[in-house]
Amino acid sequence: MTTSNSETKISRRGLLKSAWAAMGGLVFLETGGLALAYMQPRLAEGEFGSLITAGAVEDFPPGSVTHISNGRFYLSRLADGGFLALYQRCTHLGCNAPWDQAEGAFICPCHSSQFSADGSVLNPPAPRPLDTFPVSIQDGMVMVDTGKPTARQAYETPEAVYA
Repeated sequence: MTTSNSETKISRRGLLKSAWAAMGGLVFLETGGLALAYMQPRLAEGEFGSLITAGAVEDFPPGSVTHISNGRFYLSRLADGGFLALYQRCTHLGCNAPWDQAEGAFICPCHSSQFSADGSVLNPPAPRPLDTFPVSIQDGMVMVDTGKPTARQAYETPEAVYA
């Protein structure tokens, strides 16, 4: 009498080998997933690198310069009513160039470069004007996209945005 035994017996060594291979594969997949998640940009609205609401148009009188710290830029409202968003980094060596109200200019503390309210170079060694960010006005609010700085060689009137 012969019995057909279609069951395959697995050895203890084979079971452990398969278990270790499955755990190793799981660890590999989890590590890869964590690495991909780590590399994804995490930009929240209102933080540098994203779209920032600077405020209402009427909050910025003509001829004013306002620091928007979470966006790392100055919102300059020109005397004719146009808006410019100027990156706070000096174009010489990248130091922060704060607005000096008494002098009426951006003055870099590193090498004394000076810039006007429209970002033009008043006093070298800065090789070019301050970089700008795109400005838009939506429903009476001034919006600035800090993800796209624009390097420029000179100030041009069409750069300003009007309400």
